[in-house]
Amino acid sequence: MTLRLSRELIRSRPFAALASVCSVAALAAPAPAIAGGAPTGSGGGGIAKPTVVLVHGAFADASGWDGVVERLQRDGYPVIAPANPLRGLASDSAYLASVLKSVKGPIILAGHSYGGAVIGEAAAGNRNVKALVYISAFMPDKGETLGALGAKFRGSELNPALRQVPFQDGDGTTGTDLYIKPDKFHQVFAADLAASTAAQMSATQRPISAAAFTEKARGAAWKSIPSWFLVATKDRAIAPDLERFEAKRSGSHTIEVNSSHVAMISHPGTVTSLILDAIRTEASGTPSLATTGSTTSATGLIGVGAIVAGVGLIVAVRRHEARDR
Repeated sequence: MTLRLSRELIRSRPFAALASVCSVAALAAPAPAIAGGAPTGSGGGGIAKPTVVLVHGAFADASGWDGVVERLQRDGYPVIAPANPLRGLASDSAYLASVLKSVKGPIILAGHSYGGAVIGEAAAGNRNVKALVYISAFMPDKGETLGALGAKFRGSELNPALRQVPFQDGDGTTGTDLYIKPDKFHQVFAADLAASTAAQMSATQRPISAAAFTEKARGAAWKSIPSWFLVATKDRAIAPDLERFEAKRSGSHTIEVNSSHVAMISHPGTVTSLILDAIRTEASGTPSLATTGSTTSATGLIGVGAIVAGVGLIVAVRRHEARDR
């Protein structure tokens, strides 16, 4: 079910609009304290808010989440944005899994780009992870490689924009790092940001090991954990049609935004709104799962309350869109 969004308006056919309302029907239930009450901790008597963990992708660092972190902290949510090593899918996922184990209480886990592949493997088997949020991301199934997944659809301009740089580790092993060429960075990675901002991001980009694109995913947590997906319709790093395919396959609650690959930077309010939707829906106790995994029925929620909830989400997202400008 997809809710299509743009800066100017929300486009949807009647049936698609109804489907979008259904996807957020869980919001019709009264929101417990986790959605907007007292922050975590002792003494308040309220339910502790979940910790939001934000995972960045390749050619970037955790600072790309700054606008989202600011908004979530303003609403009282504890946030962690760890450094993703970018050395390989297995090792990066193992590292993130260890970070997640250090977090007490419920977790809402979000990943951008390559970070989506990492969260899908790292969250497998962790009962504290209540929702997965994918922002213009890779979302592989078990046994898939990112290289093969990325080749399924046209629209990505990433491969010809890459620069390969050999590296050697302290133990003598060697490999190849991938960077985006400076003259391609703005167009491919961050076209809706100012050229000066993209130039700074290019200069400080963190490379990813080429091996990360050839390793097979060992887990697909989205089959057992409810997921949300933001499709960036102007993405030139990951094909928008691939993002749509992944979101549909996983049964994700989906929105589409006229954004470049870095939606969390150019549309931080919208990304925050999607994360908050995941928090509130999870808190209601009726989130839906991918049809390829377990299922939770939301039958009976379609009605006046569901319509009001759907309109409420649309209004909330449009308010965040206005704040993004």
